[in-house]
Amino acid sequence: MTERSALSPEATDFIAKTEQDARRAFRLLRETRTISPSGTLFFGVRIPGEEKIITLNYQGLWEDDPDQPLTAVIGFDGTVYQGKPGGTARYLKLFRTHEGVQAISHVHTPHLGAYSQAHAALPLLYVPNRRFRFTAELPVYINRRQPEVDFIIDSIAQDREVPGIVEANGGATIWSWKGLRDLVNNIVLLEEGAQFQILGQALGGSRPFGPGVLEQQWKMGKLVPPDARVDDDGTIHLPEPSAEAAE
Repeated sequence: MTERSALSPEATDFIAKTEQDARRAFRLLRETRTISPSGTLFFGVRIPGEEKIITLNYQGLWEDDPDQPLTAVIGFDGTVYQGKPGGTARYLKLFRTHEGVQAISHVHTPHLGAYSQAHAALPLLYVPNRRFRFTAELPVYINRRQPEVDFIIDSIAQDREVPGIVEANGGATIWSWKGLRDLVNNIVLLEEGAQFQILGQALGGSRPFGPGVLEQQWKMGKLVPPDARVDDDGTIHLPEPSAEAAE
């Protein structure tokens, strides 16, 4: 990788704002014990209008200011514009392939980590994780002879709304089509859902959604129109156009 120092004023301003958001995110994820104590966590965020991403690594543990991100900037072609990009560079192919992807994180959290140790896909049986998506589970990435980024791209090809993957024997990789704040919300809710589902094992395990849950949630999330009907298996029935509308 080669290094260049020139960054546009717009990019410089966006980097400064993103660093502040990352500081808040690191603190939130640490204080809520969403991340595991070792603090494996980094973000990659697309710079608007440019073929570059910001990489922000959580330093944690021994740092006097653990929330100060270790920041770098790397182009989609591998050119380094600032700092040392670290592990986030392995996701450049995802940003090149899907221009709508705005942010990504690799993170180790206790309960997503438990699913990863079991080589288990994560069923999305926690209501908030289904409100804004049709996706029913996070797939599990096991075969590391296939690059992780290719597994992610394959997973998106199968399900455009899948928000992440479980990484076998590691943690999870989560992404967002909206930005860093949405990404952090996804991490919190997916970890929370994994935690509740594991706790539920003591009471016989998580149950499928009850009658009307998907219809209620998808209408709240505006995934289906208010007059649609949703079967309990997720089949959507859109209203028939009226005769007057047809005329």
